[in-house]
Amino acid sequence: MKILVMKFLHIGDTLLTTPLLRNLRLNFPDAQIDMALNAGTEALLRYNPDISNLYIYNRPRIKNLPLPIRLKEEWEFVSQFRKKYDIVINTTPGERGAIIAKISGADIRVGLPPKKGLFRRVYNFPLPRQSLRHTLETNLDPLRTLGGEVYEKRVYLHWSREAEERVNQLDLPRRFVHLHPVSRWMFKSIPVEIGAKIVEFIGEKLGIPVVVTSAPEKRELEHLQKLEEMVAQKGGELINLGGQLGLEEVAYLNSQALFFVGADTGVMHISAGNDTPTFAIFGPSGAFHWGPWDNRLMESGYTRHRGIQKMGRHLVYQLDWECIPCGKDGCNGSKKSECLLQIPIGDLLEQLERWWEGVLK
Repeated sequence: MKILVMKFLHIGDTLLTTPLLRNLRLNFPDAQIDMALNAGTEALLRYNPDISNLYIYNRPRIKNLPLPIRLKEEWEFVSQFRKKYDIVINTTPGERGAIIAKISGADIRVGLPPKKGLFRRVYNFPLPRQSLRHTLETNLDPLRTLGGEVYEKRVYLHWSREAEERVNQLDLPRRFVHLHPVSRWMFKSIPVEIGAKIVEFIGEKLGIPVVVTSAPEKRELEHLQKLEEMVAQKGGELINLGGQLGLEEVAYLNSQALFFVGADTGVMHISAGNDTPTFAIFGPSGAFHWGPWDNRLMESGYTRHRGIQKMGRHLVYQLDWECIPCGKDGCNGSKKSECLLQIPIGDLLEQLERWWEGVLK
């Protein structure tokens, strides 16, 4: 049997697909399980033993090609799946996955139908809508739809020995806290002033340094530079590794941390997948969809729309405003989220200290 799983989204979305891959393997131990995904999300799945082959769609390159060449490359990508699979699973409602499902000719086509367009009826095993359920749970819906059994709900990460060696060569402190305050969507990022207060507070209370990471993107690096300058003004200690590590290195680094503090981003899901205690600061996102998943549990702890919520060793700090979660890119199109900018720092630090005292016992 040959199974294709598709996830054409971002890092966190892709990581939350690994429980589906593992449970497919447990239900179909002799199957060939392949995965199609976006370039930039494959690093932590490259060594996943549940996957036989990866098909990587290079969205940034293809979208910038002249239209005739772009159409040619799009067709070459989707046509390689023709007549190769018994089961095709698309875990997102996008049209690219629906086109592949149609072209594949697979007898079993599982997916979330687009709300409109030519591919509304491409799936003979349509999936239910997400509603208020966690994304990890909805990623397991294809298995449930096929009558399979969910044996576990664990996020899996894998990295190379070379990634470990590169991090170990940095000669970092034995004990440190990992901070990742930025997101590719800057309206989800922890404000610089709040990040500096967190670093200062950890240094005063625990006496250990904070290691901060980011992607090698201009806006993220500028955010970290401001954070570093603000911390230095207060005489605090901050190890800035912004832009210096790939995903594998960040994942291994995080696995060595005492705990993690960060924004709603893919690195937050990496941290939870590592079983590193995770303190996530949410703004416009819904924790019921995206809260850090505790691998030891089988049911989500994020049952409310907003506010402070916990799942096992992980905590989501979020204000209890009626407009949360709005899911918008900042307030009134500003690209700035007041629900992050107006976090009462005293309350946040109190919650942070109370939380780490619990998880570090």
